[in-house]
Formats: sequence, structure tokens, C-alpha cells
Amino acid sequence: MSEVTEKEKTTPSIDVEGQFDRLELFYENYKKQIAIGAAALVGVVGLYLAFTMYYVPTKDAEAQAEAFYAEQYFEKDSFNIAINGGKTIRLADGTDKTIKGFQEIADEFSFTPTANLAHYYLGVSYLRTGKYQEAIDELEKFSTKDVVLNAVAIGAMGDANMELKKPDDAIKYYLKAADSKANDFTSPIYLKKAGFVYETKGEYADAVKLYERIQKEYNKSTENRDIEKYITRAKVLGNL
Repeated sequence: MSEVTEKEKTTPSIDVEGQFDRLELFYENYKKQIAIGAAALVGVVGLYLAFTMYYVPTKDAEAQAEAFYAEQYFEKDSFNIAINGGKTIRLADGTDKTIKGFQEIADEFSFTPTANLAHYYLGVSYLRTGKYQEAIDELEKFSTKDVVLNAVAIGAMGDANMELKKPDDAIKYYLKAADSKANDFTSPIYLKKAGFVYETKGEYADAVKLYERIQKEYNKSTENRDIEKYITRAKVLGNL
């Protein structure tokens, strides 16, 4: 008789046929529940596809049509109308229409891209009308992959915090705006704003660091043209 190895002693055999029989028995006992579960899953997937491929695009088209009028008043600096709507206008076909403001659009067409953009318009509108906390609240709800618009939205929260006399929070947002996907257009703008806030706090060394970043990292930007003046001023005021 051949010698049994240690591996053969310790390796258990797998009862494939027995496992298959148990699986078949389980299915027979619970096939009704399995069928219901499968049907429910198909239903959920179907609802999701209908929501994302039909409902959302349809509602977004409606939202865009409404936002068109609110945007006209936003561009005219008529921010209260842009926010609240309520103004009746005469359309080209001779009918009257009461326009919706961005607040109503954001609420009525939530989950749509246009509602997301409405939060940006609301944030800027509130900022321009002196409602700074409302501006922050709306801008925090806005998201975008656009590099410039994202920086502008974050920077606007810095502006609102500055108006609320919260310089530390303003600096935080300005630096976030500058460093989120850094670019030659928006980054030096918000570095310069953060530097100015540091100056108002008497923290001139920190201001100089930011101004020098503009000089070194963004030497082709508009902000770099007179940055030497800011560096010199901060150094003089801070005795650096």
C-alpha cells in the first residue's frame, strides 16, 4: 500500500453533488420569493432608468425654459426678480407669462442640472443684495466640474464671509478657490484676495508669501503686473 502524504490527510474532500442538491432544494423551497425578488430588482432598475433617461431630461428642459427669463433679469442686475420671479411679461405670441425666479426653479426642478445651476445664480444674487449668509447657503449647494466656475463659486463664499466680518473663513475659501484645480486665470485672483485679508489682519508675512506665489507661479497673469507693489507695501508695513 502506498504511503499517505500529510496533504492527503488534511485536505477535505468537496461534496459537489451534495452541494448542488442542497442548492436545488433551496430553490424549490424559496422559488416564489426568489422570483418576487428578481421582479422587484428589475422594477427598481426600470424605475431608475426611466428617472434618469426620461424624467430628469424632460424636467430639465422645462427648467431651462423657465431659467431663461430669470437669467435675463440676473444679467440686468435685477436680482430680486431673478431670485423671486413674480414679474409678468408679454411673450412673442401675445400671451402673458409670470416668470419663475431661481428659488422656485431650484425647488420645483430639484435633481436637474438647471436646478443645480440655479443655486449658483441664487448665491451670487444674494451676495449682490447683501444677504451674505443666504449666499453661502446657496453656493454650498452648487457643484460643477467647470474649473473657472467652481473657483468663482468658492471665491464668492469668501467674499460673503468677508462681508460678514469673518476674515479667517474668507481666507479659507479664497485659498480653496485658488488651489482647487489651479489655473492662470482664477488662482492669482484669489491668492491676491487672501493676501489682502492677511494685510487687514496685520499678518504681513503671510500676505507676502501669497503675493510672492503670484510672482513665481503666475508671472503671466494680470495680477502679476503690479504684484511687486503689493509685496513692497506688505514688507514695509510689517517691517519685514
